[in-house]
Amino acid sequence: MKEILESKRVLIGITGGIAAYKVNFLIRELKKMGADVRVIITGAGKEFVSVLTLETLSNNEVYSELFPKTGDKRIPHIELARWADCFLVCPATANFIAKSALGLADDLLSTVFISYNSNVIIAPSMNENMYLNKVVQENIRKLREGGHIIIEPEIGELACKEEGIGRLASIEKIIDWIKNVLIYRDEFKGKKVLVTAGRTEEPIDPVRYISNYSTGKMGFSIAEEANLKGGEVTLISGPTFLKPSSNIKYIPVKTAEEMAEAVKKEFLRNDVLIMTAAVSDYKPKRVSKSKIKRENERIQIELVKNEDILESIGKAKGNKITVGFSLETEDEISNSIKKLKKKNLDFIVVNNPLVDGAGFGKDTNVVKIIDKDENIESLPQMTKNELAIIILNKILKLMNER
Repeated sequence: MKEILESKRVLIGITGGIAAYKVNFLIRELKKMGADVRVIITGAGKEFVSVLTLETLSNNEVYSELFPKTGDKRIPHIELARWADCFLVCPATANFIAKSALGLADDLLSTVFISYNSNVIIAPSMNENMYLNKVVQENIRKLREGGHIIIEPEIGELACKEEGIGRLASIEKIIDWIKNVLIYRDEFKGKKVLVTAGRTEEPIDPVRYISNYSTGKMGFSIAEEANLKGGEVTLISGPTFLKPSSNIKYIPVKTAEEMAEAVKKEFLRNDVLIMTAAVSDYKPKRVSKSKIKRENERIQIELVKNEDILESIGKAKGNKITVGFSLETEDEISNSIKKLKKKNLDFIVVNNPLVDGAGFGKDTNVVKIIDKDENIESLPQMTKNELAIIILNKILKLMNER
C-alpha cells in the first residue's frame, strides 16, 4: 500500500498557526505513499515553518507570492488550481476561514482557493475561544454548506497550555480524508444510503430526560465516507454537536419514536440502512407536564420498552442491505449473534465500551464484525473514518454479489 497515492497531486496551503510544523510530517507521509506534493505558504505561515524544509520534503518549489517575479510569465494561482487533484489547507486559521467564507482573495493562497474548481479540505487549528467564537463558527458553516470538507479539530493541549478544542486533527485523520477524496470516489454512485447516528433522549419532565453518552461520531463518519464515495446519503441523528456536509440530507430527531418514524419513512427510498444510533431501549411510561420537585426521598419512574427499529425493518426489508451495531459489555459474541438473527441483518458491528480505544465520544473504535454465516472478523483499534471505509466496502461487496 506504500504507493497508494502514486501520481496523485496534492496541493497544501499553510497559514500562520503554530500547528504549521506538523505539515512537515504530513508531507513526508504523503510522499511515502507516492503523492506529488506542492505547497503554498502565507507570509504568516513562514513565521512557523521553514520554506527550505518544505521544499526539501516535497521536492518541489514552495509558492508564496501572488505576483510572479519580473520576467516570469506564469500565473501561479491558475496553474496551481489546475494542477491539484486535491487541495488541503492545513492548518487553517480564523483569518483564512473568514476570507474564504467571504470570497476574499488578497494573497496567493486565498486566490488559489477561489480559483479551485472542486471542494477544498480545510483543517482548522486555533485556540478554543477563537474556534468557538460565533463568527468563526458561522464562517465554518458557510464553507461546509458550500461543499467544502471541514476536518474538525480535536480536544487536547493547546499552544497556550490549556486543554480544549482547537488542536489540529491527527495526521492519520487528515490522510484518511485525502485518500477518500483521491481514491474512493464514485463507488456508491447511484446508491442511496441511510445512516442513523447519535443518541435519543426520552423526556421525564420538561427539563430532564433519559439518554446515553453517544456523540454520533461513528454514524457521522459513515455518512461522510458514503458521501465521498458518491452515494446519495440521508443521515438521521439524535442530539449532537456534529454537523454534516451540505449535500447530505440531514434529519434531526430527539426521541426513539421520532427516530423510528423517520427511519421507516426514509428506508422506503434507500438501498442500504446502517443503524449506528444508540436508541434508548426504554422510555418513561408517563411524562410529567411540570418539573418534578425535589420533595420526596425517592421517586419511581415506570419505564416501557421502545420499539426495536431494526427488528421492525428486518421483517420486510426485501433485498435491501441492513447493518446494525451492537454495544455489549459481556458475552459480546453470543448476544450480538442473537441480535443479528432476530433483526435479519446482513452483518453486525460489535463493540465493547470497556475496551481501550472503543466507546462513545472517541475518535477510534475496536470492533468485531459478524456476518450472516456467523463468521467473525476481529479488527484492531482504528479511527472511526477507517472503520467506516471497511463497513462501506463490505456493503459494496454485498451489493455487487446481488
